[in-house]
Amino acid sequence: MVVIRLTRRGTKRKPFYRIVAMDKEKPRESRYIELIGHYNPMTDPVEIKIDVDKYDEWITKGAKPSQTVKSLLKKVKTDN
Repeated sequence: MVVIRLTRRGTKRKPFYRIVAMDKEKPRESRYIELIGHYNPMTDPVEIKIDVDKYDEWITKGAKPSQTVKSLLKKVKTDN
């Protein structure tokens, strides 16, 4: 089963997240199938970039987004 979730990057106390499609069984920091976007909570304002076309494509293939990704997508759609 494929899920859309965050993977953590960056250094200690400076997190940076990638929004990726990956196998549910794999650990958080393992290899992903496709990069969909990124999320940087350390900037002001918070930087969220999601390729909505890729996201929609994975959803139609049956991928399940995490709660965090759902909330980030809502923020992106309300800002535009």
